[in-house]
Amino acid sequence: MKGHFRKRGCKCKPNNCTCGRKWSFIIDVGKDPKTGNRKQESRSGFNTRQEAEAAAAALITEINQNIFIKETDILFKDWANEWLPLYIERNGPKPGTIRLRQYSIKKLLPYFAHLKLKNITEEIYQSALNDLKDQGFARTTIEGVHTTGKMIFNMAVDKRMLKIDPTTNAYIIKDEQIIIESDEEEIPLYFEKEELALFLRKVKENGLFMDEAIFITLSYTGIRVGELVALKWKEIDFDKRTIYITKTYYTPDNNTVKYQLVPPKTKKSRRKIVVDTAVIETLKKLKEEQEKIIQHLGVSYNDNGYVFANVYRHPGYPVLIKFVESRMARILKRTELNSSLTPHSLRQTHTSLLAEAGVGLEEIMERLGHHDDEVTRKVYLHVTNEMKREASDKFSKLMSNVI
Repeated sequence: MKGHFRKRGCKCKPNNCTCGRKWSFIIDVGKDPKTGNRKQESRSGFNTRQEAEAAAAALITEINQNIFIKETDILFKDWANEWLPLYIERNGPKPGTIRLRQYSIKKLLPYFAHLKLKNITEEIYQSALNDLKDQGFARTTIEGVHTTGKMIFNMAVDKRMLKIDPTTNAYIIKDEQIIIESDEEEIPLYFEKEELALFLRKVKENGLFMDEAIFITLSYTGIRVGELVALKWKEIDFDKRTIYITKTYYTPDNNTVKYQLVPPKTKKSRRKIVVDTAVIETLKKLKEEQEKIIQHLGVSYNDNGYVFANVYRHPGYPVLIKFVESRMARILKRTELNSSLTPHSLRQTHTSLLAEAGVGLEEIMERLGHHDDEVTRKVYLHVTNEMKREASDKFSKLMSNVI
């Protein structure tokens, strides 16, 4: 393995150089097996010949031990464009995850777009995370960006495009700890039993077509709104009183026609739920009304078997999640209930009522399609702790009467 050392442009005597020019070297490293052309590696910027020779010796050792990596000159923006299709092909992520990766890349581009991948150091990468923090982005958002950044650079290292992953020691600055005077945990919004009864009465009195079936189903099953709008008639067994959850609905642009059916949130989310007769009767009634509409609209109805399907625009297509949200907001305006409640609040309401009925946390998790969920756990503990306090108060009242 030959090496050639020189000082470009130096005209000084060999042992008395005063021009201050830097040393460089070029090393032959064999032939390219694909082209047959001679391969060379060069380095420059050394103050002395001894430094250049030491660097050359280290490079030769790496080549001989087969640990030499020729770092790529590709720009970050170009590698990010190449990385995303590879990531999708390898992992088969859900559309929502792909959208998150795209969003994260968009956040990283202002910092790295025109930098060569090999020139992005730990300091440069850490500075980007710190700047996102300074801009006021939520910690969860920055975590998502950092996760994507790590995957992008990890793959570059795996493909021997980089020697060092600049994300290895990166971190997100922690928020300053604030003293909280109260030990009460923030509990998610949900209906109390009486409030739910009032809400469902208002739905019956003032609801539009499908409203009663939508909100009875959400309240009595605790299913997610995305699971509700993806529901098909073939997944409901009227005789056995079961609903089979197999998928969820995805449309990032709220486009009725351009939607996707994707696997549920987790493996546990694929489940069969036994439901109340009130749900079955409400759904039966909806099916009868829907069949009349289908008969009336004929071929203009795009019948794919959806339970909650549009009637006016794009008839037969599943309703948007936004549609369910606006229908609920409309009903809430006709009550004195909290207007901040959403269709997802009905899922937490279902949790609270099951807990009040004495159903165990594991059974509730199974019904809701959770493996482990902190929000559900908070609601459950809040309700059961209240029940324990009520039991203690009843006992105290009983004993005070006796004493």
